[in-house]
Amino acid sequence: MDLEQLFSQYKEQSIEGRYITLDKIYPILEKLNTNNQLEIIGKSVLDIPIYKFQIGTGKIKILLWSQMHGNESTTTKALFDFLNLLSGDSELAKTLLKAFTFYAIPMLNPDGAKLYTRANANEVDLNRDSQDLTQPESKVLREAFECFKPDFCFNLHDQRTIFGVASTGKPATLSFLAPAYNDEREVNETRLKAINLIAGINDVLQSYIPGQVGRFDDGFNINCIGDTFQFLGVPTVLFEAGHFQNDYWREETRKYVFMALVSSFEILSENDIVDSRFDNYLSIPQNKVVFYDFLYKNIKINYDGIEIITNFAAQYKEELIDGQICFNAYVVHISELENYYGHFEYDAKGAIYQDENENSPKLNQKANFYLNDKKFVNGVLVQSL
Repeated sequence: MDLEQLFSQYKEQSIEGRYITLDKIYPILEKLNTNNQLEIIGKSVLDIPIYKFQIGTGKIKILLWSQMHGNESTTTKALFDFLNLLSGDSELAKTLLKAFTFYAIPMLNPDGAKLYTRANANEVDLNRDSQDLTQPESKVLREAFECFKPDFCFNLHDQRTIFGVASTGKPATLSFLAPAYNDEREVNETRLKAINLIAGINDVLQSYIPGQVGRFDDGFNINCIGDTFQFLGVPTVLFEAGHFQNDYWREETRKYVFMALVSSFEILSENDIVDSRFDNYLSIPQNKVVFYDFLYKNIKINYDGIEIITNFAAQYKEELIDGQICFNAYVVHISELENYYGHFEYDAKGAIYQDENENSPKLNQKANFYLNDKKFVNGVLVQSL
C-alpha cells in the first residue's frame, strides 16, 4: 500500500498549523456526519460541546481521543485525515469499517484548545485526573470508556521539540508507549497486545522515517489515563507526535501519524501480531531530552573584563497572540552543551556576542543578538552587516 499517496488523497485541507480549535473542526464534523454518526457526549468547563464521531460496524471496538491537552493538535489533524479515509468508498475503508467500530473524540479539551494551553479552563491537566475525575472532560472520557467497552484505546498526544531518539542526534518524530499497568511495569496479556501493535507500527514507519521513532518512558502513574485504562484491562497505545526537521507546523509529522493509524488497523484487521514482540518493542530507542531549537557554539563574551568562549541555547515558546500562534525564541541555557543537539546549530568560531544592552546572553531574554557582523532575530540568522 502506498501510504504517501493515501495521505495525499485523504488529507483534510481545511485545517493546518498548530492552532486547532473547535470552531475549525466543527464544519468538518458536519461534513462527515452523513448518517447520524456525530453526537454531543458532554460539555467542557466553559460549557463547550465535546463530540464523538462513531463509524463502522465491526466487532473490534476502537476508542480514540485527541487534544486531551489543548495545545497538542497534530494528532487531531491526522485523526481527521483518517476519518476522511473511512468516509470514502475505497476497498480499504470498506475492509476497516467491516472489521472495526471506531469511536473518536477528536477534541476532548475544547477550552484548552481555544486558550492554547495544556490544561483545561480550570488549569487542571486532564491526563493527571483519571482517578479523581474532578473535571467534566475527564468524566466524559471515562463514561465513553465504560459505555463503549473498547477492545483497544488510542491516546493521541504531541510532545515537545526537546525530545530526540536516544543520543542519535535525530528528532523523535513519533514516539509510542504501551503504558504500564503497575508499579513494577510488568507485562501481562493486555499490555503485550499494545506492545506487539507498536512493534508492528514501528516496522512500517522505519521505511519512512528511519531512526526517528522513539519509545516513551513507561514509569507508572495511575493518575494518567493510559495507565488507568491499561490497568483496567484494555490494551492502550500512547502516540506522541514530535518534531520533523524544519516542520514546526507539524504538517510532515501529521502525515506519519496518519500512516501509523492506518498501519495499526491493518495489522489488527489481519491479526498480524505474533505471540510476543517484546524484544522488538524494547529495541525502539527511548525518548531522551537532548534537543534545543537553537544551539550556538564557541561564542566569545566579555565576562568581568575577561574574554571567554562559551555556548548557549535558545528555545521557542509557542505564544497565542491575537488568535495566532507565534514562535518566540528565548535564551534558556548558557555554558556547556555537551551531548545536546540543536534543530538549528551555528558555530560562531569565536565571534563576539553583542545585543542591544549586554555583551553576554542572559537567561529568558529574546534571542535577538549579533555575532560579529551576523545579525540574529528570534534566533534565526537574518543578515550579515
